Amino acid sequence: MLSTFQSGFRKSRSTVDDTFKILIATDIHLGYLEKDAIRGNDTFVTFDEIMKQAMQNEVDFVLLGGDLFHDNKPSRKTMHCCIEVMRKYCMGDRPIIFEILSDQAVNFSHSKFPWVNYLDTNLNISIPVFSVHGNHDDPTGTDGLCAIDLLSCAGLINHFGRSRSVEKLEISPVLLQKGNTRIALYGIGSVPDERLYRMFINNQVTMLRPREDEDGWFNLFVIHQNRSKHGATNYIPEQFLDDFLDLVVWGHEHECKIAPVRNEQQLFYVTQPGSSVITSLSPGEAVKKHIGLLRVKGKKMNLQKIPLQTIRQFFIQDVTLSEHPDLFRPEQPNVMLKVMAFCQEKVEEMLEEAERQRLGNPLTPEKPLIRLRVDYSGGFEVFNTMRFSQKFVDQVANPKDILHFIRHRESKDNIKECMDFEALLSRPTSEVLQLRVEDLVKEYFQTAEKVCILYMCVEDADQSLVNIPLSPLQTFHRIMRK
Repeated sequence: MLSTFQSGFRKSRSTVDDTFKILIATDIHLGYLEKDAIRGNDTFVTFDEIMKQAMQNEVDFVLLGGDLFHDNKPSRKTMHCCIEVMRKYCMGDRPIIFEILSDQAVNFSHSKFPWVNYLDTNLNISIPVFSVHGNHDDPTGTDGLCAIDLLSCAGLINHFGRSRSVEKLEISPVLLQKGNTRIALYGIGSVPDERLYRMFINNQVTMLRPREDEDGWFNLFVIHQNRSKHGATNYIPEQFLDDFLDLVVWGHEHECKIAPVRNEQQLFYVTQPGSSVITSLSPGEAVKKHIGLLRVKGKKMNLQKIPLQTIRQFFIQDVTLSEHPDLFRPEQPNVMLKVMAFCQEKVEEMLEEAERQRLGNPLTPEKPLIRLRVDYSGGFEVFNTMRFSQKFVDQVANPKDILHFIRHRESKDNIKECMDFEALLSRPTSEVLQLRVEDLVKEYFQTAEKVCILYMCVEDADQSLVNIPLSPLQTFHRIMRK
């Protein structure tokens, strides 16, 4: 079957356009909030738009960067909607005019059908889809299966970039050719960041090169890992990747940074398409969502941004109450009512802006997402957010979490007013040994009652970490160790 296809292809190669057209998307998260009365169908509608763009632009194939599904075990509704869309746009009589040159038994060794779906005589594929898995839909269980494997077995997706080893990775590319353009498609499905970081450090990640004419291939790499640093080893630095790559498609990060950025150290480009659905009410998700139409001819590329029209609008704004002394002060009577009126005005302004932007675009969902982050540092008090949200229950898609109150960390000068443990640590050892834990506890709480320090360090829109000064008992143990 493969030889017949390839021979037929070679006969007409001179008439084939050399340009690959590839639709790129990541983090679609099908099924996110599927039970929500307002937002339940958002992911399905946008997935339909993405695949419709692939058909209208007559792409050679679709490349997905992981997290096609939001849950590791998608519901029947989610699977049904996914299969419905893929059957609608991926099956047909349009001929596939590129060939695969690599050993498919190696590229798809985990599959019971180790070949690309468009070469299966039992299927009629017009748009092939290649995908790695993400951290949301990664293989689990004794059989190591994931939801994408179900689509692969059904002949709807070509799942690549899998590895069963936890010690090392050997990445064999899918080699594609269209006319005189050749692409080496590399991929790594999601791996715990710390593990993959360790593999790179120990030189246990190998990216195999084509045996013939290494420099004649356009090297395209798909990865689904943390790009921004979340800890010492909880991300993958770009400089870990091989410098022979031409373009890296980075999945997992939801902020849309789809314009290719050159890494001046490794000399490749990185595109971060971002998610196609808003899964957290944070500033990164407020950036306009896009997918990409990648054109590759020889070693040259061009990435066209395609804005998504069915994305629910999201507006986020920060206000600091202490910056408006002309409107209210903590000691004023009825200050809470004034603050509520101020917050209501800000929300109404965002709703008005959403309505202006939505005019002329019938595909945009009617109710927007609104988030107002209120910094109440400086003596202000919070109020009942649920009662406040009731005013907008028919206007927004997230009435339960419009407001998010934050209070920033107190300044270092104020913190030093509390019990001075550093001075305590600097005392002579003989003096320290005469101290009792009970005395430390008493002194600590007496100071704490006077200063009343309780502060929060807000990391992002949805996560906050409470920091409390070092306890007397912890201090005592430090002293004894000293």
